[in-house]
Amino acid sequence: MSGLPETDVARVRRWCRARVPETVRDQVRVELDVAERHVTIVKCRPPWRPGVGTQWTRFPIARLRYTKSTELWSLYWRDRNLRFHEYDRVPATASVENLLVEVDRDPTSIFWDDSCRRRWSRRLLRRRPT
Repeated sequence: MSGLPETDVARVRRWCRARVPETVRDQVRVELDVAERHVTIVKCRPPWRPGVGTQWTRFPIARLRYTKSTELWSLYWRDRNLRFHEYDRVPATASVENLLVEVDRDPTSIFWDDSCRRRWSRRLLRRRPT
C-alpha cells in the first residue's frame, strides 16, 4: 500500500488505459508502476523478435511525485540515462489531471516521440466507422 491518494492513482490508471486504442494494445500499452511516493507512467512493448522470451519491455515515460505534507503532485521527465528531472513548465498542483494534460499535450516532445503520436492517430482514423 502506498501513501498516495487512491482516487488520483485510479485517475492515472484510467488515463493510461485510454492513451492507446484497444485495437493496438497487442503492440503497445501504457501502464502505471506505483511506488510509495510516486507513480511512473511506462510504455510497454511485446518482445521484438521470436526467441527473446515473453516479457514485454517497460520504458519509463514520466513520473508523478506526490508530496503528502503539501498534498501536491509534481511532474518529472526522464533523460536518456533513465534519471528523472523535475519538469518546470507546469507548477506542482493538487490536481493530478493537470499534469496528465501536460504529458498528453507534450509541447516539447520530451515524453512521447512524434512517431508514437502519429502512429496511434493514423490507426484511430482508419478504424473509425464512416
